[in-house]
Amino acid sequence: MFNKLIRLAIISLALTTGAAGAQSSVQGYPDKPVKIIVAAGTASSPDAISRLLANKLSQKWGQPVVIENVAGLGGILGAERAAKHAPDGYTLLVSTIGAMAVGSSIMDNLPYDPVKDFEPVTMTMTMPNLLVVHPSVPVKNLRELIDYAKKNPDKLRYGHPGIGTTPHLSAELLKQMTNIQMQGIPYKSSAQMTTDLLAGHYEVLFHNSSVMLPHIKAGNATLLGITSPKRIADLRDVPTIAEASDDLKGFAVHAWWGMYAPAGTPGDIVQKVSADVSSILAEPEVTRWIEERGGAVGGGTPQELRAYQAEETRKWSDLIKKADIKG
Repeated sequence: MFNKLIRLAIISLALTTGAAGAQSSVQGYPDKPVKIIVAAGTASSPDAISRLLANKLSQKWGQPVVIENVAGLGGILGAERAAKHAPDGYTLLVSTIGAMAVGSSIMDNLPYDPVKDFEPVTMTMTMPNLLVVHPSVPVKNLRELIDYAKKNPDKLRYGHPGIGTTPHLSAELLKQMTNIQMQGIPYKSSAQMTTDLLAGHYEVLFHNSSVMLPHIKAGNATLLGITSPKRIADLRDVPTIAEASDDLKGFAVHAWWGMYAPAGTPGDIVQKVSADVSSILAEPEVTRWIEERGGAVGGGTPQELRAYQAEETRKWSDLIKKADIKG
């Protein structure tokens, strides 16, 4: 989505446009600390990229950039809190697919509007999930897992950090496409979810590659596949889920984390933050940090993030209706 050359061109254009039109709100911004609300817990992938960006932005802006973690309900609690802050550029949000593209299809009373209550800033990064099982499960590949699940309906349990998160959606998509039965176990935090999988309290997990790779290498989880539509360079030996069988062709899920500001934040500030974050993401060391964790670099304009968010909302609405998922 975010080709590097195009991204650099976008950054240059945004900086030029901002310099030409920003005479009021953006002048001197920021002149006090900036807070980034992260709609996920500490030690999560959204938290890790947000802290990296906060450190870099603090150096660039000469002001503290602090992180406030607000986990719960698949990112919805964090988004709700951010939506209530003043639209002055001093509160930003790094939010998830669950809160920004899925929640409106699951909850009738979502406490904010993902489109009307936020100004998109830029994508921070995208990341596929890895499908892993506890080593006690007697399977070596995804085909064997599917066969095992069909012979043992509802014996397997999968963990997820909230309805509408990509671990939840990935498992539900797998169930729909293969007609297997698994029980979902919701967690309040992805950290506890991971700990319980490693302890054998349940059997199946879709989770971010950055979190699971160390545990896989240590032999504490068995890797069966990756949710990206194509194999990725840093995990080229990991088969995609779509490769497992004909009934899984087209399987594709990406976790993603976008940066937003409360609705009404001045456009010149939004453009400045978008350009500054995009330029940091384009730095070789940051790009390498993301790719080493199996992710893809974000960046790009607010308009691109808005379009991608709308596309993801349409995609998951169909699955949610078919599975009759309710918040």
